[in-house]
Amino acid sequence: MAAAMFACGWGGNQFTPLLLMYRRIGGYSVLSVDAFLGAYVVGLIPGLLLAGPLSDRHGRRRVMIAGTVASVVASVVLAFGERGAWPLYAGRLLTGVAVGIAMSVGSSWVKELTAHHTDPTLGARRAALWLTAGFGLGAGVAGALAQWGPWPMVLPYVVHVALTLPVLAVLPRVAETRPAAVRPGGQSLLADLRVPVAARHRFRVLVLPMAPWIFGAAGLAYAVMPQLVDDRLGSWGLAYATALTVLYLGTGVAVQPLAKRLDRAVGGPRPAVVAMVVLSVGAVVCAVDAVVRSPWPALFAAAVLGAGYGIAMVTGLLEVQRMAGPDDLAGLTGLYYTLAYAGFLLPTVLALLSAVLSYPVMLTGVAVLAFGCLAVVAAGPRRAERAGVAE
Repeated sequence: MAAAMFACGWGGNQFTPLLLMYRRIGGYSVLSVDAFLGAYVVGLIPGLLLAGPLSDRHGRRRVMIAGTVASVVASVVLAFGERGAWPLYAGRLLTGVAVGIAMSVGSSWVKELTAHHTDPTLGARRAALWLTAGFGLGAGVAGALAQWGPWPMVLPYVVHVALTLPVLAVLPRVAETRPAAVRPGGQSLLADLRVPVAARHRFRVLVLPMAPWIFGAAGLAYAVMPQLVDDRLGSWGLAYATALTVLYLGTGVAVQPLAKRLDRAVGGPRPAVVAMVVLSVGAVVCAVDAVVRSPWPALFAAAVLGAGYGIAMVTGLLEVQRMAGPDDLAGLTGLYYTLAYAGFLLPTVLALLSAVLSYPVMLTGVAVLAFGCLAVVAAGPRRAERAGVAE
């Protein structure tokens, strides 16, 4: 199961460091390559929102197998990207579906497979770790192959297909944890996405303002910043974009044990507050570098944003798993990841606004918005306690 999540994560992020390649070799504009990211998010929506409730009803295994197959097909389609933009849009859309299934169904399946363990955070940490490892290694290998290997628009996708097919062959052997069953009362799939009433206030003041920054920060670190400093990099642009991606995700993996310790700490800072502080600082560094346009602050920003990503990813997943019951675990996990991935639209929004606003102005606004969300996360639970709202 971990290998399947790793493979889907690999396929999901292998495209990101190649954005500069498609700009330079393919001749696509900044808006076009950011729109490829947007197509990925569009595919994520059904993968996240529908696959989770479907697996709650019909079992984890068959839905996860479908997602892994979609990941393979997506790479095959992307390998034809030399022939025009449509294979890139279609491949990224399918990739989004695959990653959405891996995140919602896979995370729930891993949690259930580790339910016997005495550490209640183990499932969330393992799911976040293997997805993040796939995101990071997929980007690193694809970027290196595109920079120094032959057939840069084809070989990265061939490697992913070769990696995933053996995983797909053994995935049917993983134990099913959610046998197919009909939900009582004919409850709709959308009903499975509802946050339980007792947890709605906490969801609104803690999960909702934090979640979009998880992948909003990723969009800043390895989609926006490489393009802002591209003219300073010469022939090393693709390798630099790959380094930013790997640094962001590698830092995210490294700090995830800290999220566990913060979650268990009594009387210490809440992990959501720590995550938003770090993410806000990273946004400030991006805003400063939009003026300086130097590769070095962008590297520092990627590391800071990656640290915030790692803490926020695990913290949000733990919060949602506490809120969910056994019948809606995958549905609420999908809802959480949908909110998280909404942040990946940030580069596209900035590219659209760049016709009327400069990047220093826009990224300053992004930093201000991050501090506003920090204020909500810091004050919301305390207000709930004073008002007598159950945590």
